[in-house]
Amino acid sequence: MSLIVHNPYGVEHPYARSLDQLSPSIPVVSQPLVIGVIVEEKVDSVHCVIVTEDDQTVLVMHPVDGEDSDAALLAGGTGHLAEAQQAAMKADNGWQCTIDSVSPTPCDYRFEVIKADGTTEKSRVFHLSPAAWKQGDCGTITGAKEKLIGRATEWLVSERGVHRVRFALALRDDEHVIGFGERYDYVDQRGHHLDSVVFEQYKGQGKHHRTYLPMPYAQVIDEKGQAWGFHVDTSRRVWFDVGETTKDRITIEAEMGEQLVGQANLDLHLWCGTPADVLSGFLEVAGSPEEMPEWVFGLWASGNEWNTQQLVMQQMDRHQEENIPVSVVVIEAWSDEEGFTIFRDAQYQPNGGRVFNGGDFTYPHDGAWPNPQAMIRELHKRGTKVILWQIPLQQNMEDLGEQATLQKDALIESGHYVREADGSPYRNRGWWFPGAFMPDFSTEDGRKWWTDHRRYLVRDLDIDGFKTDGGEHAWGHDLRYADGKRGDEGNNLVPVNYARAYGDLLKSEGKAPVTFSRAGFTGSQAHGIYWAGDEDSTWEAFRSSITAGITAGVSGILYWGWDIAGFSGELPEAELYARAMGASTFMPIMQYHSEFNNHQLPLKDRTPWNVAEQRNAPEIIDLVRHFVAVRDRLRPYLVQQARESIRSGKPLMRALFFDYGHDRAIWAYPQQYQLGDALLINPITRPDVTEWKTYLPLGHQWRDFWTGELYEGGQLVASSTSWMNPPVYINQDAYVTGTANL
Repeated sequence: MSLIVHNPYGVEHPYARSLDQLSPSIPVVSQPLVIGVIVEEKVDSVHCVIVTEDDQTVLVMHPVDGEDSDAALLAGGTGHLAEAQQAAMKADNGWQCTIDSVSPTPCDYRFEVIKADGTTEKSRVFHLSPAAWKQGDCGTITGAKEKLIGRATEWLVSERGVHRVRFALALRDDEHVIGFGERYDYVDQRGHHLDSVVFEQYKGQGKHHRTYLPMPYAQVIDEKGQAWGFHVDTSRRVWFDVGETTKDRITIEAEMGEQLVGQANLDLHLWCGTPADVLSGFLEVAGSPEEMPEWVFGLWASGNEWNTQQLVMQQMDRHQEENIPVSVVVIEAWSDEEGFTIFRDAQYQPNGGRVFNGGDFTYPHDGAWPNPQAMIRELHKRGTKVILWQIPLQQNMEDLGEQATLQKDALIESGHYVREADGSPYRNRGWWFPGAFMPDFSTEDGRKWWTDHRRYLVRDLDIDGFKTDGGEHAWGHDLRYADGKRGDEGNNLVPVNYARAYGDLLKSEGKAPVTFSRAGFTGSQAHGIYWAGDEDSTWEAFRSSITAGITAGVSGILYWGWDIAGFSGELPEAELYARAMGASTFMPIMQYHSEFNNHQLPLKDRTPWNVAEQRNAPEIIDLVRHFVAVRDRLRPYLVQQARESIRSGKPLMRALFFDYGHDRAIWAYPQQYQLGDALLINPITRPDVTEWKTYLPLGHQWRDFWTGELYEGGQLVASSTSWMNPPVYINQDAYVTGTANL
């Protein structure tokens, strides 16, 4: 095996380079090019030899520290995943050289190292195909004539084909641009740049401008409330410059997958009308949400430390004692974390990787889960539904247990796995379960094969749904999917098909398709429920999450929530917890969760009593009881409004411009939002405030949700800063079913 490692595309992390790659991975004529290599032992020198038909150039490479791999950019926070991110990208024995200006002439290159003993080793030969931006008849863009700026279209072309296209859409001074999937940084993206690639940003999503759930779709709204919108009809990566470089245009750059020169094509969908018209048009393309059962609108409770039946029931009993009803418990740490199909400590006969039935297992009385079926039955009796955690990976470690090894072997034998270009199984390149195999959800057969191994959980144990975590693990432009797509086209669709697979399983067993995901793309609208991903318990994360919920709604995600007050880091202070709980009462999904902390004391559980005890704030328990009671009063309204959202195209968690776009003043208050037609919410997102003002849109009377006091629209009103009464107002002119008892 060669000691010289060079991969022109590297590990294909979308935001950081690895030391063994070209940067950029598609060299551009007249632009600089960094060439990198890793040498897996100490050597005296490394050379890069560039060979053309007429010449040979030897470039001296210099050693680079692993920190130069941009590992520090990956973390976004602290904790075990952040550390894993950094470790995954850091490498030793890196060497680099730079070409200042890439020649247009294709060439070959190789590497030579001189070892400490004076011997020389050569790498295999690589080919370099420089690309150049060209105008002319390289391809076509369809569907955007009225907005496309002429002579602005360019194509990135090499001898391999068309790699990218770059074009611009016209943008007026009075227009705002909102959407692009779930975004944590800004509601209005005008003046900024962003991209659409599914990525696991572990905390700090707003700070790093990254998201689990992107979409190449946005609405453009003027200050009269009229809108147009666009969707770049591709699952490949797209970049957007939203008036940042040139204020009168949206510059769009999209991957093209090496299409033939002259035959390359990219479709755009355009819609005009009201914001609801635009979103409805997009949902006809992406797929519409379906109505979920009433129970999803109650309180969801979860904690990664609840990893035994005893601990789950202790927490559920405490909720019952405190008169804080739980509608859904999400159990994350239930399985062996090798195969994610069997309750930990279950006794059974390994079956060669075939499908299990519920009767195949016995559960020892002294095990972690002595009787999961009885537990589920008891929780159902109490009105609590049960959701189990999943991950779309199959562990591939040498020390796997017998059954997990059989599952791994069965997956490979089935052929339902994502492949590298050479046909070998793709091994997860990320930091979470590194090296694991990834099932291929791109076909119905693949989806069914994987979920059939979990079917007994629904059919025999009566599980109500799945937390379809992860979904961001596909890295590599040249991966191969069973539906014929390469990685550059198929990777963003993995989380869509993943949620779809589990939703189909649930429906096939007569259950509602309740999946709970953080990752997604265009098409995710039709598949389940979403939460905002991993975040620390900070005020900044609170504000970012509200932005995420609003933008997810603009992009057609109907059922959305977040980890109330954050799920990791230091336990939230009492005020943050209270404010977050109050805001979440008026969001589509209300759920709290906490990160695994190795059962260290003090506990990091986000339960009301743990926060109350550790923050010396006993009033927290009464406060949560109050908000859950309010939430229960809201449930008929939420059911009715979710149904109306599906009909009208207006989100449930709704940006103000959907109903009040004629009022220019709303744009100064981007974190105010509606919950359905009647409710206006303005969460208090900063500590120690003594005054918090809410803008009430023009043209309506507004009633304070708590006091009943009436106000005319078109003004700022001082809202209560009591922990018990977050700023919420009812539109008196938008009476709908379910508001009479609010």
